[in-house]
Order: sequence, then structure tokens, then C-alpha cells
Amino acid sequence: MRAPVAHNPRQPIRPDPVQFRGHRGGVIAMHRALTHFRLGPMNVITSISLFLLFSYIWVVALPWLCEIWNRALAVGLAVLPLNARMEVADRHFGFLRLRIPYLRMEPILPDLQTWSLTCAVTLLLFAGTFFLSKKLVPVIYLARGVLLIQTTSLIYFALWPTSFPHTPENYMEALITAGIGLISIVPLLFGFTYYIFDFGLLRKAAITAMTMLHLAIFLPFQVLAQALVLQKTVLFMPVLYIVFGMPVEVLLIIAFYSWGMTWSFRPAGKRQPKLGVSALRGWSGRWVRRLSNAILQPTSPV
Repeated sequence: MRAPVAHNPRQPIRPDPVQFRGHRGGVIAMHRALTHFRLGPMNVITSISLFLLFSYIWVVALPWLCEIWNRALAVGLAVLPLNARMEVADRHFGFLRLRIPYLRMEPILPDLQTWSLTCAVTLLLFAGTFFLSKKLVPVIYLARGVLLIQTTSLIYFALWPTSFPHTPENYMEALITAGIGLISIVPLLFGFTYYIFDFGLLRKAAITAMTMLHLAIFLPFQVLAQALVLQKTVLFMPVLYIVFGMPVEVLLIIAFYSWGMTWSFRPAGKRQPKLGVSALRGWSGRWVRRLSNAILQPTSPV
């Protein structure tokens, strides 16, 4: 039996090249975002500054933006076949006072014809997923998940139609309130996931502004589109909430973030040094030497 060979502590341990190979034998390259990741001091300062700047702008502009949403929903009521009326909810968040608009409509339970037609269409679509190509497996499972949610709604309204606790106006107000909350944390999300990369100040500000502006414009259109469905029956409220509510806005944020990550990084010569203990020691050492020279420098006699 061979004795194990002792490892020399002075000799660096080389990583096993097998762990960098894929199942087909190819080399697994490091992701481009990690190869260009430099958490320099300016990146940290930029992240904090952009977060504070966009959060301040959002808080200041939010009351004005609620008035724009109010007018947008009023225009939608005028041009769309909607049987609803405009309402405004006064909400106080600390020092911030918001007049959140929403649509009020009567909750209509599904009748036998609507329930039967929806059930038949749901069953046909679910059966149709078995005839799709195997290349569309993600689409198949996504469609089945949506149809499963609608199936649970059909079962609920078939057994307990009068005990449904939610109303369209409460749902509409919650949809806008949740949208406001989600847009409010966009600077914080990008501060931890995008600002830390060295894209430059203008690109970081641009991707944040475009994301928040797009969501702010998208929100009233989302409310109007869902109101067109809910005015017929509340049978579709569960699928609207679970699938076409906040998940759509989250996917929009992910889409903008993914687009921003495809932008080119700043040239290597313009990157800041890596922030670490050695860098902090260097800065503190330079400042100590400057202060020592200023204190020990002899003064000229008067």
C-alpha cells in the first residue's frame, strides 16, 4: 500500500482542469459579467448616489404621476367600451400623500353559459398542448400552468360562487398600489445587481430611467386591459392576478436588466482599482503620511 504524498505548503494548489470541462468535453468559460466585475470605490459611490437620486426623483414625481394616471384612466373610460366609473383613494405613506386612481365596477358572477363556455375552451386548450412539438416544451408547461389556474377558478365558482371575497375595485386599487411599490424598488434592485458593474454612469442612469418610465406608462394600460375582462365576470380574476398581474411587471424589469447587461463595459484603462483591504490600507497610509508631514514641517520664525 502506497503512502500518500505530502503536499508542500509553499507550492500552490492547481485546480483540477476537469472541473472546467462540460459534459461534452468543452471548456466552460467564465461568464462575461464576472470577468469584467470590478467592485471599485467609484462603483460603490455611483451605486449609492444613483439609488438616492432616483429614489428622490420618484418620491417627488409620484403625486404628479398619480394625476397623469387619473387622466389616462379617464381617457380610457371615454374611448373604451367599459362599464365602470373613476374613483380616487387617498393614501398616506408617512409624509407622502397620494391620490391613487382606480376603476369601480360591479362584480358579476359567471352564469351557466359563461362557465360552460370557459370550461370547454379550457379543456380544448389543455388537450391541444399534447399535440404541440417537443421543441415547445417550455411553452407547453407554461400553457398548462395557466390553464390549471383557470381550472381551479372554474371549480371554485362551480361550488361556492357567492363566497368569492374579492371585488374588481379592490383588485384594481391593489394592482396600482403594487405597481407603485414595485417601481419604487427598481433603483434598489439595480443598485445591488447592475450598478456594481463598470458600465459607466450614463448607462446606469439610462437603464434605470427607461425601466421606471416604461413601467409607469405600462401600468394604466394594464389596468384598462384587465378591466375590460373583469367587467364581464370575476371568473378570470385569479388568472389575471397570478399570471398577468405583477409577474408581467417583474418580467419587464428582467428584460430591461438583461438588455442592459448586453451593453459593452468601459475600457479596461478607465476602470477603478478593486476595492479591498489592500486598497484601504494604501489610502489610509497616504493620508497618514500627509498629515505627519504637515504637522512635523518646521515653521519659519517671525
